[in-house]
Amino acid sequence: MRDVIGDKIDLTSQNHGFAVDHKSLEGKVQVTHIKPVRRDRGGIAAPDLRMFAVQYHPEDSPGPHDSRYLFRRFVQMIEGGS
Repeated sequence: MRDVIGDKIDLTSQNHGFAVDHKSLEGKVQVTHIKPVRRDRGGIAAPDLRMFAVQYHPEDSPGPHDSRYLFRRFVQMIEGGS
């Protein structure tokens, strides 16, 4: 999964065949993660609503700290940061 905000790649396991029509997201949310091969959207954010989501389990990463940045992002958001 490519994090387009932080410009990094997360190794994630995928066990689903669901995808949102990315055109339906335009103007409503910011795309934050894209699957490099199929170009599916794997993460979105709505900064005005202080909300973001990814379509994988960041707590179940291949390495012990691979997705820690998502949890830091969440803590910053609930503490009032961006």
